[in-house]
Amino acid sequence: MPKILVVDDQPVNVQLLKKKLEREGMTVTTAESGQDALDLVHRDSPDLILLDIMMPDMDGFEVCQLLQADPATRAIPVIFVTARGTKESKLEGLATGAVDYITKPVDLDEMLARVQTQLRVLAINREKLDLEQRLAESRHAATIGSVSQGIAHNLNNLLAVVLGYIDLIRLQAAKPELVKSNAANVENAIKRIADVIKQLNLLAIETRPPTIEVPLDKLLAGGVARFQADNHIDVAPLTENPLGGLIVHVQVEAFERILSALLLNAWESHGDATPDQRSVELRSRRTGDAKAIEILIEDRGRGIAPGIRAHMFEPFVSTKQHVGVGMGLTIARHSLRNMGGDLALSDREGGGTTATITYPLS
Repeated sequence: MPKILVVDDQPVNVQLLKKKLEREGMTVTTAESGQDALDLVHRDSPDLILLDIMMPDMDGFEVCQLLQADPATRAIPVIFVTARGTKESKLEGLATGAVDYITKPVDLDEMLARVQTQLRVLAINREKLDLEQRLAESRHAATIGSVSQGIAHNLNNLLAVVLGYIDLIRLQAAKPELVKSNAANVENAIKRIADVIKQLNLLAIETRPPTIEVPLDKLLAGGVARFQADNHIDVAPLTENPLGGLIVHVQVEAFERILSALLLNAWESHGDATPDQRSVELRSRRTGDAKAIEILIEDRGRGIAPGIRAHMFEPFVSTKQHVGVGMGLTIARHSLRNMGGDLALSDREGGGTTATITYPLS
């Protein structure tokens, strides 16, 4: 039975939320001040907290910050409930660590839907932690754990997104435009789930795929075209190919996907920059022993984050802020090695990153 803590200095607000949640079979405890809330949290850890912002002595922002600062309470989801409905207030609330924001006067059905969504996310995460613990006890935890945890993290987050939008569709059944918009979001999340599964299938392929003879200039052009088409990007990277139509033996579909993924990484490394502010270059050259070629994808973006430098080719390692990502580099290097090549990432002199594909000529 979920345990919910409701914190508000107005008793009538507390009772309204308490009765609604208890009718749904939840156990509800209440507090009328920030300090009382902190004491209750440490004494009887709740599954979720509904927290008012505007309270005397200690406001909701400060309470949330204190909860986030304590490892013992950091994982408890907090939903702000407040009369402050401005965009600035919402951003401030979410920045302190809250998972959601409800404005007063509270629509009790909407509040219940949001609470139930967060409880489902919490249950999914707890199942993930249980899975991680059992995997850690296995002999192959070092190998299996990385992939399995990444799968659980991505798919669980995507499922939570689907559940959240389904809840909104139910609440907005009388508003066709909103239903259509949220249905599109559900479809997009499902496509991301399918893409994760597709990438896992690619990762499982260990045999070397058949190759054909292809001119290098045609191969590079195909990778650029795929990058632009798949990601709806009009700007093409600056391409310098002094090797011209040099013939390479390659599996075209796989190689174009690799180029597209690396070009997208370079493009997205510039953050929120406008298209004309992004710099992505694609160059070719022979290696020193002339037995292979190198294809370099360079950007002037934010560079390789120190926290992922040692793990950037592991599955589901990513600095992107949306769910359903993290397999691109893993798949790219795996596919290249199956074709006899390799992939390396390094810091670009002057800032940014250089991805170097090394591919044999025989």
